[in-house]
Amino acid sequence: MVTTDWQSDLRKRGYRLTPQRQLVLEAVDVLEHATPDDILTEVRKTAGGVNISTVYRTLELLEELDLVSHAHLGHGAPTYHLADRHHHIHLVCRDCTSVIEADVEVASEFTAKLCSTFGFTTDMKHFAIFGQCQNCAKNASSDDSSNGPSTAS
Repeated sequence: MVTTDWQSDLRKRGYRLTPQRQLVLEAVDVLEHATPDDILTEVRKTAGGVNISTVYRTLELLEELDLVSHAHLGHGAPTYHLADRHHHIHLVCRDCTSVIEADVEVASEFTAKLCSTFGFTTDMKHFAIFGQCQNCAKNASSDDSSNGPSTAS
């Protein structure tokens, strides 16, 4: 649910918490990692007249104000989540498309090495690693073992 912190954050920066901004913030909060289309669908449950351009404009403003953040979790549209949550890396399963949030500290050695070797500082809040989640890996290994070795007759 929208907190008074969002309202005061917007007011401090000279913006109002309009109904559209509130609905978009609520949708991002409820959906967690959502595309603009997902957010629009959620917003339209309450306000049928909102269109996709309103969602994009609102997300752009909310990101400029550091209230939401986006990440690219695949080839499609970016996904948005609340920026006040801890910074995290997105672990995306290629099989079931689930998204796991891992604290950025798990990559601290990697980012330190990038900095010391290349002088490169990282922005991990937009970082996604693709692979296979624990459940899909377990299912894949049980499928492999249940098939067993093939026998020729």
